Amino acid sequence: MYNQHPEIFKHVQTTLNYLKYAGARPVVDASEAVAGRPAIPTIAHPVVIRDARAESVAPALDVSGFELLSHRTAMQDFTDDARIRELYYPETEQLLMRATGAEKVVIFDHAKRLDATAPGDAGAPPVRGVHCDQTFVSGPRRVRDHLSPEEAEVRLRGRHAIVNVWRPIGAPVYTAPLALCDARSIALDDIVPTDFAAPGKVGEVALFKPNDAHRWFYFSQMRPDEALLIKIFDSATDGTARLSAHTAFDHPGAPADAPPRRSIEVRALVFWAQ
Repeated sequence: MYNQHPEIFKHVQTTLNYLKYAGARPVVDASEAVAGRPAIPTIAHPVVIRDARAESVAPALDVSGFELLSHRTAMQDFTDDARIRELYYPETEQLLMRATGAEKVVIFDHAKRLDATAPGDAGAPPVRGVHCDQTFVSGPRRVRDHLSPEEAEVRLRGRHAIVNVWRPIGAPVYTAPLALCDARSIALDDIVPTDFAAPGKVGEVALFKPNDAHRWFYFSQMRPDEALLIKIFDSATDGTARLSAHTAFDHPGAPADAPPRRSIEVRALVFWAQ
């Protein structure tokens, strides 16, 4: 079933949409970003995206900033957000605790994405722009947003992180797969803190300037029984991967009859014992 399109199992030469940086602090309108269209100038930069399944050493969350896990979910229907919170959140919390050795996990939201090629579907399309959902400034703010003031102050003194758990829904991913940049190839100067303007609130996300040193990967034909962990922020400063830039991209080898990409990403605070 999952190997019916073997041509997709290969490294990809394509372009990714980076920030066209002009020196001023960028601003992203949240309503545009939710629609998959960050309203910012971008530049299409040529890259090679390697199939991580072909690597002799699999990428690891604390080394590369992302990691693929085999994990079969008990969820059968992702249309009901209340059921996702009731059943999928606890399941994902346990997955993250086992995978990271964390003491506590707090899931604070989720998003479902449906490729624009799916007629009649409601939901946000994949974001086709190189980004990270948080920065080194906004990451700790999330702790204060979702914990009591007293617990937040205690947790902020220890190691804390934000990890996204990304999973295909219903079928393997052929169209709009997710590309991930190895954290070790990202220079601090590549990261551009960006205002994320929503009604009544301005947050901060990271956009990225192009850099030929960036090493990009994807996992070909990701399946619904696989979960991808993505490092969004980490307070550790000991050489641990602190973030991974990521973006959807158009795979030139995707077959014309491929099902549209459907996915869910769950966003979680992760805390380790002090």
